[in-house]
Amino acid sequence: MSDLPKSLVLVGAGKMGGAMLEGWLALGLDARGVAVFDPYASPGIETLCAARGARLNPPRETVAPPEVLALAIKPQGLDAAAPEIAGFVGPKTLVVSIMAGKTVANIRARLPAKAVVRAMPNTPAAVGRGVTGAFPDAGVSPRQRAMADALLRAIGGVEWVADEALIDAVTAVSGSGPAYVFYMVECMAAAGVAAGLPDDIALRLARATVEGSGELLHRDAGTPAGQLRVNVTSPGGTTAAALGVLMAKDGLAPLMERAVAAAKRRAGELSG
Repeated sequence: MSDLPKSLVLVGAGKMGGAMLEGWLALGLDARGVAVFDPYASPGIETLCAARGARLNPPRETVAPPEVLALAIKPQGLDAAAPEIAGFVGPKTLVVSIMAGKTVANIRARLPAKAVVRAMPNTPAAVGRGVTGAFPDAGVSPRQRAMADALLRAIGGVEWVADEALIDAVTAVSGSGPAYVFYMVECMAAAGVAAGLPDDIALRLARATVEGSGELLHRDAGTPAGQLRVNVTSPGGTTAAALGVLMAKDGLAPLMERAVAAAKRRAGELSG
């Protein structure tokens, strides 16, 4: 793809960084222009870099400032990492950060960055079905935004927001959201056991139900989730009885609102 950068440095190749790297290389990013830095790189990352020709932990002085510097380290590690990676930021380098809570101002205070994109992907990126919320600061050129968009779309959908403050809300909804869904599967399985099902059958039923429902949402993207719910709810039936509990005044909606608010608040606490 023409929008892909010719050179890229990835700092942090854990689960999310590794998923992004795999997606980028599969999309056609030239591995010869890629350098990956992670002192604790997994055997999988070592194998991927060796197989594709990307450099893993090369001497820093051999790496020129790239078109894109992707930061996939834990937000708590930015202060310690900044002095070591500042040299990767040239006057034309776009910094793409997926660090939760770290604002453009946080990054600019630690790195000589003139163009920053804050992005928040989620873990389904590992299977190419992630979704990312992204914000470009005022220094990002149209060409740089196109590069960032191409890189982020390698792991799923992208939603661009006009206000950086919304990234914390993105983090709370989609960034942390997969854990909410996994916990729902746990709760559905436990409820099935309480209703008399064997543990293993209850878990398989809960998992398959969420997997299939997600696929319906994906394939029928033009239909609102509320309409899909209505489509499978017969008046006076079993589903309606259950929804009467979930949609009660003290049901799922206020609980989810409190959960998302807690995640958003924590994202804000991670800044600074």
